[in-house]
Amino acid sequence: MKTSITLCALAALQHVSATPLSKRQDFSTVQYPPGTGANLHEYPPGTGANLHEYPPGTGENPPNCPPANPIIPFTSTFHVLATPDQVVNGTTNPVFTGGLPGAQATYDFGINAPLDLICYNIRLTGFRGEYQSPAKTATHVHEAAKGKNGPPRLAFPNPMGDGDVRVSVGCMQGPFTTGLIQNGQDTGTGFRVQQIQDNPSGFFADLHSSLAVPGAVRGQFPG
Repeated sequence: MKTSITLCALAALQHVSATPLSKRQDFSTVQYPPGTGANLHEYPPGTGANLHEYPPGTGENPPNCPPANPIIPFTSTFHVLATPDQVVNGTTNPVFTGGLPGAQATYDFGINAPLDLICYNIRLTGFRGEYQSPAKTATHVHEAAKGKNGPPRLAFPNPMGDGDVRVSVGCMQGPFTTGLIQNGQDTGTGFRVQQIQDNPSGFFADLHSSLAVPGAVRGQFPG
């Protein structure tokens, strides 16, 4: 089965009003003047009813959501299990640190390489301490083989939630930034998700805690 996501629906959710229902105006008793659009048998031409195409700027069909193809298929999908025992520290001679015992994360990724788009569903349990990283978030995809360390290429919103389970869900589209500067430039500069698709085993997902700064959990992409 081809995995897909309705990106237009995700975009629309970002604009849903957060006003509590109790504070919204009650229109149930409004009397509409004759001819204003209430219970008309037929809407006047050009008023927006049953238009084949909405005029630009009216809010319909936001950019990158073609009306004829609102479902964007993934060109690849990956499931990553991140555990403490996979965390290493150091670059020349990396050593296993043991991470944050009891923590675990699953990362489900969907990639559309031509759009340079990655969607993610991250579920974290057993986390303790605070998120800590020199990058702009503490939840990353790094470029490195198993047992090695490398720079972050993608930085995702940290999982949030009440209790033991924290979740982060959404999509990102390039160009990407991580907030971490190495050799004078951001480690996300020039990165494209096609690189993960072409060489998945050369990347890993991780998450950092103040109690385990090198990494609380880590998981290699399946090759």
